[in-house]
Amino acid sequence: MNHPGTQNKIEAIPLATPDQLRERIRRKSKLKGRQPEENALAEVRALIGPRPLAGYRRDLLIEQLHLLNDAHGCLHDHHLVALASLTGIPMAEVYEVATFYHHFEIVRGDAQAPGLTVRVCDGLACELAGAQSLIERLPALLGAAGRDDVRVIAAPCIGRCEQAPAVAVHQQAVPLANAEKVLQAVAAGPRPTVARHTHFVPADLAGQSLSAPSEAVEARPPFTDYRTYRAHGGYALAAALVNGEEDAEAVLRALEDSGLRGLGGAGFPAGRKWRIVRDQPAPRLMAVNLDEGEPGTFKDRTYLERDPHRFLEGLLVAAQITGVEACYIYLRDEYHDCRALLEAELAALRADPPCQLPTIELRRGAGAYICGEESAMIESIEGKRGEPRMRPPYIAQVGLFGRPTLEHNFETLYWVRDIVERGPQWWTGFGRHGRKGLRSFSVSGRVKHPGVKLAPAGITVRELIDEYCGGMLDGHTLHAYLPGGASGGILPARMDDIPLDFDTLQPYGCFIGSAAVMVLSQHDRARDAALNMMRFFKHESCGQCTPCRVGTAKAAALMQAPAWDNATLEDLAQVMGDASICGLGQAAPNPIRSIQKYFPQEIQ
Repeated sequence: MNHPGTQNKIEAIPLATPDQLRERIRRKSKLKGRQPEENALAEVRALIGPRPLAGYRRDLLIEQLHLLNDAHGCLHDHHLVALASLTGIPMAEVYEVATFYHHFEIVRGDAQAPGLTVRVCDGLACELAGAQSLIERLPALLGAAGRDDVRVIAAPCIGRCEQAPAVAVHQQAVPLANAEKVLQAVAAGPRPTVARHTHFVPADLAGQSLSAPSEAVEARPPFTDYRTYRAHGGYALAAALVNGEEDAEAVLRALEDSGLRGLGGAGFPAGRKWRIVRDQPAPRLMAVNLDEGEPGTFKDRTYLERDPHRFLEGLLVAAQITGVEACYIYLRDEYHDCRALLEAELAALRADPPCQLPTIELRRGAGAYICGEESAMIESIEGKRGEPRMRPPYIAQVGLFGRPTLEHNFETLYWVRDIVERGPQWWTGFGRHGRKGLRSFSVSGRVKHPGVKLAPAGITVRELIDEYCGGMLDGHTLHAYLPGGASGGILPARMDDIPLDFDTLQPYGCFIGSAAVMVLSQHDRARDAALNMMRFFKHESCGQCTPCRVGTAKAAALMQAPAWDNATLEDLAQVMGDASICGLGQAAPNPIRSIQKYFPQEIQ
């Protein structure tokens, strides 16, 4: 107890010496996490360019990753750290985007970049044509040729099913591949691009095959360049609309009267979609799906590499009528030659525009089938992981960058000019079995002449094979067919008289989708085709929702058994179909149910 008049004495207890405090301050002043190296910053800056006044755009992250990947053959982790530092994007986001896409490979520390990569397509058409044998033989053959630096990997469908087996040596396509061709491509390195021009008129080929015979297949065929397209009336419609010389309402009515529907798979009426987006508040955007990842589908590539400006004019017409300010074209990474072609022709269009142009940006995919789903594609254009969005809201209302967005497949826009100039009656004048219009069928498998067939809507698979494909291969008879790619189900030969069009296949548990028709013969088993499809779905699931992520993997495992556990597979199919977020998981059960219903003898 203190006595009056006395003072309390408080003694200071030192917590640390001055030197210890200085060291603590030095430690805390250092930034947390891995810091960028100066040489890595310089290398990344040299590729992505100096920092703009407004900062680097967040939506260009995937494009920047491509620049790094192309320059170094991989993504070094120290470059990712530098990229995150320069762009201000958290390292976690950079890493999660880089690891989402199949064509990016992260290399840690001082590890060497992988050597030249040879991708052998193991899609169904290529598997039928002997892809597995190539995958097994090539490593030894390359090693014997002194190319131990080359690695051979299996790759999901690369969009060249009519050229099966198809191989990509780095980014160079090798059609109708065999070991000798692949070894030659590896030894020769990147080939020079030789541009050859022609005047391609697709309407003149209605009722014919667009693809060259297999003996004349070219990785890059002749195409209609900008000058040739303009010389034959190209862009006159787009210019007339922009200059007020053509009535926008008349164009819309022509599309509606033609019955043109989305040709990427969903089949939504094009004219109605334009009206919906036009009625949304500005600014409005457009996103064009050129990802074309559905196994068996190659129609968009076939048109693009021959006639890019017909598509670009359709894009300009749609942009003008709907009031779109900026257009984003999302092209799959496997289409390297198409990308070079489209970049060059876009530059020619901008250099001598026929009318005022909206902003047009070409975006490059990175190997993700899921980005063919419209909302996943929008996420990817925004520089994110390609994961589908929940709906509503729909992208026509809240789409790219939160703005109303007109989303279209390439081929839908491709036909706009012809329908308007020739009249909707030209389009509806085609058709069979009560159907109207034209369909671009991508046909592959056991037929003599695979390729893109511009045939009447409603044609049957038997008519398609006999009239457009030269019949079945010698020694082969029709056993089964996939009418709509991997997702569209499988039908037996006895059902070869069903009209192929929107809404005609659903009663049989199938759909036409992107009109990719894959043909099997008596030498194949439908169950093997279904397993190939399920393995593809497993590989390409984005992993966002459990029913799809786990369901496809479990189904693929169960489908390998000699006798299927149908009860368990049906449980999986029910859950995937009912609870998956997007069409991948919802359509994944179709091959299972097709085999159970139409080919029970193969799984008992």
